[in-house]
Formats: sequence, structure tokens, C-alpha cells
Amino acid sequence: MVAGHLSEKKGYYYAVLNYTNRQGCRKTKWIATGYPVKGNKRKAEAFLMEQRHSFQEQEPLHGGVLFADFMEEWLDVVKNSISVVTYSSYSNLTKKVICPFFRKREITLQELTAKDIQDFYQEELKRVSASTVIHYHANIHKALKYAVKLDLISSNPADKVERPRKEHFVGNFYDADEINHLFEVSKGTHLEIPILLGAFYAMRRSEALGLKWDAIDFERNTITIRHTVTYVDLDGKKQLITQDTTKTKSSLRTLPLVPFVKERFLRLRAEQMENQRLCRKAYNREFLGYVCVNEIGDLIRPNYVTEAFPKLLEAKGMRRIRFHDLRHSCASLMLANGVPMKQIQEWMGHSDFSTTANIYAHLEYNSKLSSADAMLAGLKIQPEG
Repeated sequence: MVAGHLSEKKGYYYAVLNYTNRQGCRKTKWIATGYPVKGNKRKAEAFLMEQRHSFQEQEPLHGGVLFADFMEEWLDVVKNSISVVTYSSYSNLTKKVICPFFRKREITLQELTAKDIQDFYQEELKRVSASTVIHYHANIHKALKYAVKLDLISSNPADKVERPRKEHFVGNFYDADEINHLFEVSKGTHLEIPILLGAFYAMRRSEALGLKWDAIDFERNTITIRHTVTYVDLDGKKQLITQDTTKTKSSLRTLPLVPFVKERFLRLRAEQMENQRLCRKAYNREFLGYVCVNEIGDLIRPNYVTEAFPKLLEAKGMRRIRFHDLRHSCASLMLANGVPMKQIQEWMGHSDFSTTANIYAHLEYNSKLSSADAMLAGLKIQPEG
């Protein structure tokens, strides 16, 4: 008979079985009895005895599976409950990095310890940033939390791991002169409109390329950000994902259509209509509703923006920044011109004020000048001479 005992966890009895598997390794399996501790000891003992008898000569269930295999099974479970973009991120991190590390070491789900996970993080920190390792941790923790829920393991070893400290983000920003120069050198290129949307409206790349004509109200002079275009690597295949969702609910926002942008959009719409007339059947009608398309109607793709943007900067002798840094440049210009942080949060589409404050607090020049003036006035310090 398999050995075992009762254990208490969160007010309930668990049957804890101890056995030796066919490979000669000592194993432990926790099974929920479903009985509250108070007044149910005899029932729990009877349940334990039944489990000890029925478990005899059995192989361990999922507990004997390799941790790497369990991670891939977990991916299949969560696939239908998350967005395609999120699943793509989970899948790439798990299959390309996490699983190869643990599969090579043949660590099973039940054998996995906090030290195993910590060793993985330390190894990865030699080649990637702390922020990336934190993403690994999120995946591992969620998968192990699911294993606990299924009673495959008794506790989550990821709870005991020391996550690396997230680096404080310091963005790379263009000033007003650089932004104006960028607007000039990008005119007439396929990057012109994405750059305009990124630098003036702080749109993410997915939001800029996902902008549709029906989101622009030329009567009320508004732009509504509600559609995104993303390029993902899904199970080894590159896929273009278009969806009527933004990164968060707060990312869904309506901004004013300012005169110089309105004028450019009206000219662009006329140009696209003329291109449709000239190209006729050769014009790609799949993306008719999108703003960022080329002369024959093809959508400006995310990977094109990522690759072409640094090439444009280099060709024009401009300081190298990422396309996403246009968004940060927009926020820094607002701060430099006295726009309150709360309004910047709404313009950027951040779901949490602390996100905006943590990223841009060091740039809030005006509030610091006001603080300095207040201190000088309070201390009645006058300049010498």
C-alpha cells in the first residue's frame, strides 16, 4: 500500500501520498479531499485510506511529466482565453526560451524547485534585460498556479523566487526642433503619416497603422483610436492581426483633429481616391478603410515601419531613436510646455496614472521650477549683488 497522511491547507484536508515510481524516485502527490477541517477528520481519514488503496501500482499522473511539456500543455489551455497577440507573446517566450532550458535538464513538474527557476533567471540575465526575465517569470508563475489549481503540485515554487529588479525606464526623446525636422524629411514617404501620428498623437505603432477613415470625424474634428494592426509570430508563421481592440480600455481614446493634420488627411484621402481610379482592378481593396496604405492600396506593415524608420534617420543624418520613442517625445514636449501629468495620461492612453508618472516624472521641469521658486520665497533668499 502507498504511504500517506492528512495535511491541512486553507481550512481543508488534503491526502498526501508518498510513493516510489517505476524509476525508483520518491514522489509525493497531494489530493484535495473536499472536506473542511472542522468536524470532518473521520471522513478525511476514510478518503485517505481509499486513495492509498486505489493509487497502489499506479504511475504518477501529470506530476511525472516534464516541466517543459507541462508548460506547452498550459499554453494550449490558455490559448482560447487570451488574445492572439498575447498568446503569440506567451508562446514565443515559452517554446523558444523557457522549455529548451528545462527540457535539457529533464526536470519534471513535481521535481521543480525554486532554485531551478532561479538558476534559469540567472542564466538568462547574462544575455537579456531584467524586464525580459520578469516576462519569463510571469509565464512560469501563471502556469504553476494552474498546476496548483489542478492539485498536480502542492505549492507554487515560483512564489519563492527572487525576481530581478525592473530597470527604471529612461526614454530617448526628440526635442521640438528634431520633431519638426523629422516631419520635413519624411514628407512624401510611406513613413510620413505613421510618424505624424506617433509624434503628435503619441500613437503606438499598432494604433497608427490601424487608424481607419471612419475613426476620423471631419465634422466634429476628432480622431478616435479604437483599431490596431499587429504582426505576430504564431507557431512559426508570421501573421497580420487586425482587431477592433486597443492595448487597454484606456487606450481607446478620442483626440482633437487639429487643423494641420486635418488638412493633410483631406489631401491624403483625395490622393487615395485618385489612386483607386488610376489603378482600377490592380488596387488592393482589402484595406480600403485604412489610412496608412501605399499607392496601390497595400497596408503599411508593422515590420516595414520598424525596419524603414532607422534607415530614414540614418539617411537624413538624424539621431537614432526607435519609432516608439516618438510617443515618448510627444509626452516630453507636453511636459516641457506645462501640460499637467493627468492630461498627458489621457492623451497617451495609459490605464494607470502611476504609469505616466513613473515614466515621465523626471521630465516635469515646470513643477520643479515652481517648487524651487516656492522654497526661495519661503526662505526669503535673494540673489547677491
